[in-house]
Formats: sequence, C-alpha cells, structure tokens
Amino acid sequence: MNIDNLMNYPGENEACSEVQSLKDIVGTIIENNAEDDDEDDTMSLEPVTRKKTLITFRQEKILVVDLGLHDRAETLKQILKASEEFGFFQVINHGVSKELMDDTLNIFKEFHAMPAEEKIRESSRDPNGSCRLYTSREINNKDIVQFWRDTLRHFCPPSGEFMEFLPQKPAKYREVVAKYAQEMRTLGVKILELLCEGLGLDPKYCCGGLSDSPLLLAHHYPPCPEPSLTLGAPKHRDPDLATVLLQEKDINALQVFKDGEWIVVEPIPYAFVVNISLMLQIISNGRFIGAEHRVVTNSGIARTTVAYFIRPTNEQIIEPAKLWLSSGARPIYSSITFEEFVRNFMSKGPDIEQELLL
Repeated sequence: MNIDNLMNYPGENEACSEVQSLKDIVGTIIENNAEDDDEDDTMSLEPVTRKKTLITFRQEKILVVDLGLHDRAETLKQILKASEEFGFFQVINHGVSKELMDDTLNIFKEFHAMPAEEKIRESSRDPNGSCRLYTSREINNKDIVQFWRDTLRHFCPPSGEFMEFLPQKPAKYREVVAKYAQEMRTLGVKILELLCEGLGLDPKYCCGGLSDSPLLLAHHYPPCPEPSLTLGAPKHRDPDLATVLLQEKDINALQVFKDGEWIVVEPIPYAFVVNISLMLQIISNGRFIGAEHRVVTNSGIARTTVAYFIRPTNEQIIEPAKLWLSSGARPIYSSITFEEFVRNFMSKGPDIEQELLL
C-alpha cells in the first residue's frame, strides 16, 4: 500500500460518489449533540473529545522572518529562535510573487467550488493514487469531534512526474500549480538551507533524499453551522521535515500550542507560514520543536489554504545528524525509515515520538 494514502486524518475518507457533503451531515451532528448545553465552546474545544475543558490563549505573536535581509547572520538568528521556541514562524520577502500566490489560492477555490462529481472525476485519473480528494466523513459518536474539511492532495516531485494525472479543470489548474510547485521547491530549499546552517550542518544536508518527495495539500474549510462541534484539523504535528503554508489574508483559524496555551497564527498578507515538523525535530536531536497545531472552524466564512509538505523519499533513513554525535552528544532518537515512520505515525499518532526515544 502506498503510504501517501495513509496521510489523511482518522475522520477523513477518500471522496466517492456516495460520500455526503459536509453541509449534508450537519443535521446529524446537531441531532447527536442536541442534549448538550448551549454554551459556546467554539474556542475551547479539546480536539480528541468535546468535553468541556478550559483552554487558555496567549496574547503572543509568531515570529516573522524577513528573508530579504542582507544580514545572513541576523536571518539565521531569527529562524533559530523561532524553530527552538515555537516551531512556527512566518516569512516575508520570500521571492514568490503576489500574483502567483493569489492565482494559486483562486485556482483551488475554483476547484473546491465545482460539483462533487466533477471534483472526484478530476482527482481520480491515477489508479495508483498520486492525486486524490478527501472529505470529512459522518461520525455518529457524539463524543468525537467532527472534522469539517475537504482536501485535494497530490504529488509535486522535482521531475514534474504525475502532472498528467492532475485535474484539467479549472482550465488553468495545471499551469498555475506547476508554476507554484516550482516556486515552492525553490523556497523550500532556501528555508532548509537556513535551518541546516543554523544547526551547524552543511546547508545542503537536507537536499536529496531527505526532501525529494514533496506533497501538496489544498484544504477547503466551508462555513460551519455548528463550529462548537467541529474542528478543521485536530491538534497534531506534521510527519515531514517542514510545511510551508499559504493561507488567506484575513481569516484567523490556525493555532499553535505552546506551554499549555494556544497562540493564534495571525495571517500576514502575502507571507508564508512555516512550521517545523517531526523529521527536523529528530534530525536536530530535539533542538527544534515539531510544533503542535490545529485549525478551528468558522460559522460565516469559508477558508482555503495550500500546504507544501517537504518530505523524504520512502526509503530515506531519518535519524539525528551525525554532527551532533561527533561532538559527544548522545542521540535521543532511534533511526527509522520515512515509510516506517508514516505507518507508525498514522496508527499511533503522537505516541510515535515516545517510541523513538532511546
């Protein structure tokens, strides 16, 4: 089985003609929770169960890194601080044009606005699953948070392979996505080089097998009639090196978990959000934080985001960088292939980190 077919949340299934739309299942969600009280716990959801739990928010901003600075030492300092303290930062002056960022968001909005049957047909050209549409499923257990999201997921390797399997509708989909994927590869390399250099590694350390299997996920979160009963994405950490996120400019939905509190990642126009993921936490031997984060839903506004996952090839071994060990440091994580890691991650969730500790 292709491990990429495992990379959807437990509350999401591959879309098919029989799958209910998100709007269709809201009646069941409300009915299942009819006897609950009327307290608005939209912003106090625990993302595993909906027990009333006090969740606090910290009035703190995610660090913003200016990639246009001519002072490389200062840029490295900012990225290291953000990666060690938050595992999240935003980047500006990154080299990707505003026009391409707008075109990319708009093309995915157009895709998600198409009829369900058309979306399924356009995302099902490859029998091996290089491009797939996923949707939240109905969950009847009233104690489980409902997920409220559709996701289009496909490969975007450097070779341009799989392009023939991408949607042909909307009309400019392949043109825009190919250009965006190329820009993301360039930006991803730049960010990885800064992260590796900041760790004292060769800037090219994460090039090649550690980052040659990128994945693009276009998430669409429709307006949700009952945001207190749903999450766009549960509390989680990403199973890759780093994720570069393009989000809309005026919708607060992404939150990062730090020291027992949630911090809202406020969108900055034409900035990208970068989150450190579990692979870099392992490679850095725990110096970088694979940040926990989640997405909340909104009752009145739809939200579209595009996530570029910088990922290793399946056979790539993930382990603490040898440089850490040559200086006498003890590795705190065991070695594992990326394929094995993803399988364990999808079955065990956050417990996978504890299993890798030596």
